[in-house]
Amino acid sequence: MSAPLLQLDGVHTHIGAYHILHGVDLQVARGELTVLLGRNGAGKTTTLRTIMGLWPASSGAIRFDGAEIGALSTPEIAHRGIAYVPENMGIFGDLTVRENMLLAARGAKRVEDIDTACLDRVFGLFPALKRFWQHPAGLLSGGQKQMLAVARAIIEPRQLLLIDEPSKGLAPAIIQNMIAAFRELKQTDTTILLVEQNFNFARQLGDKVAVMDGGRIVHAGTMADLAGDEGLQQRLLGLSLAAHQ
Repeated sequence: MSAPLLQLDGVHTHIGAYHILHGVDLQVARGELTVLLGRNGAGKTTTLRTIMGLWPASSGAIRFDGAEIGALSTPEIAHRGIAYVPENMGIFGDLTVRENMLLAARGAKRVEDIDTACLDRVFGLFPALKRFWQHPAGLLSGGQKQMLAVARAIIEPRQLLLIDEPSKGLAPAIIQNMIAAFRELKQTDTTILLVEQNFNFARQLGDKVAVMDGGRIVHAGTMADLAGDEGLQQRLLGLSLAAHQ
């Protein structure tokens, strides 16, 4: 087996006086979608933010593509090929969709400088963005804003996407559109670490799964194994995935 693209070993994170992550051990396989599950407050978002350097780890090691990145700044981590889509999406509502995309394409000074193949791929995944290209992003629907947030993350080649609850607050029909887009994105061999509370969404997309509780990883394995074991679901998550289909 090849080495994981991302590996966390014994990662602790403190935020002020609060000890949030208590020795997280996590591996994200290259070219796969790993889902990070857990109850509210388990430490999932903190894990993503720690990987991205937004909240520095107090101790432990974070390795990306074989190199230690735990001491790097967020811009340096992004430059290595990691993109982060936060739960609040991070788009600029006063700017147009076009302007949001241009800001995300760091190597471009004009839209014409954006790689045509990348832009075509974005429009293929999210056709609504092409329709609303000149519209202020703040006027988009919740689903369209989420599409824009993901599109900003992939407008340049990335090795790893960190995505926090992309289906939160979306209507069921829009969630299905997002699932279809993520399936297409998976075909490009993009590696994804996804935090998600919608278990049907997670079940349909995940290759691997890690479950957090109390700031630690308490289970890691394949999504197929977790989806097929209701007893394990009840023990780890307090619910059944079947109830969320």
